[in-house]
Amino acid sequence: MLRYCLLTLKGLLLVVVLAFVSVIAIDTWITKQNRSVIYTELSEVPDFDIGLVLGTSKYLGRTLNLYYQYRIDATQALFEQGKINHVLLSGDNAHRSYNEPWTMKRDFLKLGFTEEQIHLDYAGFRTLDSVVRAKEIFDTNRFIVITQQFHCERAMFIARNIDIDASCFVAQTPGETLSLKLRVRELLARVKAVLDLFIFNTQPKFLGPKEPIHSEEALSEEVLSPLLPTSAALPTPVSSAVTN
Repeated sequence: MLRYCLLTLKGLLLVVVLAFVSVIAIDTWITKQNRSVIYTELSEVPDFDIGLVLGTSKYLGRTLNLYYQYRIDATQALFEQGKINHVLLSGDNAHRSYNEPWTMKRDFLKLGFTEEQIHLDYAGFRTLDSVVRAKEIFDTNRFIVITQQFHCERAMFIARNIDIDASCFVAQTPGETLSLKLRVRELLARVKAVLDLFIFNTQPKFLGPKEPIHSEEALSEEVLSPLLPTSAALPTPVSSAVTN
């Protein structure tokens, strides 16, 4: 009996150690994988036209949530420097008194954005939903996400592993380091992101009909497309023996 208990205890200990190592490995992988598309300096950010702002609550109780405010500030900086022309505000719309996209919209209108430059995604319940819906619903495969560093890393991990051409601009993080509670929450979110992408093939909670953002890039493509030669007008290749 004692021997059986010891074997069981060793087995449980091994499982705990393997789980811990796996979580740390996933965290390191996500942190390092997409550094080249995460920007911390405004001057280095390419022009993207569309900025995807990931939502969070504006207030924590009666206190302004600095994670929210710094995302607004970072987006405004991109806009003022001409890096983006449109914003896609994605967040939770749980009930009438809690509406992350609409709350952000009010603040951006105060900052000088026009109605035409603001687009709302009310079904951005999770990071995966926000990123995938930007492509599938709002018909853009090239955009820049605005959020904090740790969130950028996870968002880019999701985007790049489902062939979305996204980058991320890092908003300021309140304080010097994440709180223990937020750090643990992020670790679990990263594990779930890996499971969603590679095990469960998780899809957004809601999809629906397309609502294309008529950005400058999209309009340019529409203007140029009639000028491009059709397949019938293309010259016949000299030889069809060589294939890719």
